[in-house]
Amino acid sequence: MTDLVTWAELGGSLAAIGGAAYARHAHPAAYWSTVGLPVSVTRLLASYTSTMDACGLTVEPPRWRALAVKATTRREIRPVPPRRGVIRPTSTGLRLRLRLAPGQEPADVAASAERLRHAWGVHAVYVRDVKPGVVELRLVGFDVLRKVRMPRRTDAGSLRVPVALREDATAFVRDYRAVPHELVLGATLSGKSMFLRNLLAGLAAQPVALVGIDCKRGVELAPFAPRLSALATDPEQAAELLPVLVKEMEDRYDLIKARQGIAPGTPDELITSDVWGLPENERPAPIVLFVDEVAELFLVATRKEEERRDEMVTQLIRLAQLGRAAGIYLEVCGQRFGAELGKGATMLRAQLTGRVCHRVNDEASAKMALGDIAPEAVMASCAIAAELPGLAVVGDTSGGWSRIRTPHLSLADAAATCRETAHLAPDVPALVPFRPYAPPVPVKEPGPLATPRPITE
Repeated sequence: MTDLVTWAELGGSLAAIGGAAYARHAHPAAYWSTVGLPVSVTRLLASYTSTMDACGLTVEPPRWRALAVKATTRREIRPVPPRRGVIRPTSTGLRLRLRLAPGQEPADVAASAERLRHAWGVHAVYVRDVKPGVVELRLVGFDVLRKVRMPRRTDAGSLRVPVALREDATAFVRDYRAVPHELVLGATLSGKSMFLRNLLAGLAAQPVALVGIDCKRGVELAPFAPRLSALATDPEQAAELLPVLVKEMEDRYDLIKARQGIAPGTPDELITSDVWGLPENERPAPIVLFVDEVAELFLVATRKEEERRDEMVTQLIRLAQLGRAAGIYLEVCGQRFGAELGKGATMLRAQLTGRVCHRVNDEASAKMALGDIAPEAVMASCAIAAELPGLAVVGDTSGGWSRIRTPHLSLADAAATCRETAHLAPDVPALVPFRPYAPPVPVKEPGPLATPRPITE
């Protein structure tokens, strides 16, 4: 009888271990909430002081404390770790704040992030500076980029779109007010179109004029035609659309200058240098220009096409240099983007503050996107596997970078969102001639309420 009980207990233990291993691989979020979280909290609490000491994050205690210990006890005076705050569990990891000791800086904690990860058994550790003397540790329990789940609460707003998930389990928000222009690179099937699809679907719900240039005959942007204010599907149409956008930008500058020329004594808050300082009833709607496969605008075969190319590139550069104050923003996409495209390519790239690099075919393409702003991110983008479409490295001119992954959004769902929000497209008279035709959605005729019974003889 005892042997039977022992074998039953052993079988139950093996089943529990096997179930936990399966859950860790197939359902990492559920595994973290049930097993990983308690284990990591226990490790953290049990080894906090020793781990901080091993990482070199402890300091000598104040003299008064050392004297008090000597006077009251015979214990050995040990170095003091940073004071730890309350541990806050999340659905993807843990958060806790540390108050740094005098002489320490956030870089000291960030340099030990890899050691802390192994000591506490988590997937990754990220350090964020909260205020002078206080840092926040964000412990991520599992690889959140393997199966993307966007946070329930995101910092969305006007011209702010949560478009992907960062590797620290926070949302990557595309903020056009902070980063007006962006370059998105990626090879075929790298997830570049998915990134663009999520961005369009997010902007469709806002009163923003969406303009597209898709020289692949519109196969990427045509499904969103009900929401687009203008669409060019070949270089000839793009050559007609870009001057109209430049003229719209110049008209908006005239409007700003007219507001600046108001009578003396006007309060400072009524004087502005961009469209966002104008009164709401006078402010023109912002315009976001999407350029898909930008290389198609640079490729030429004849001398006449070369002249047209130079004009289009000059107009794109003007929009990138001056468009922000007029409320015109650029989202430039392509597979490669460098000096080999021709005259003006490097100058245009320099105006694109944000950079998103998906999987590329060679290191030179990654350097085109990230080499001039974050050289250490180039190798990270080259390491993206083909089995992870949508994974990308994002950076900006501040030098910071991180990995992101775009959630899956089907083309049918994105197109349906654009149809439902078509009424939100603002009226921009200059773009009316370029508005694409959106065929009406066929209405299914209702079937019979009851199925007739078959006639039998």
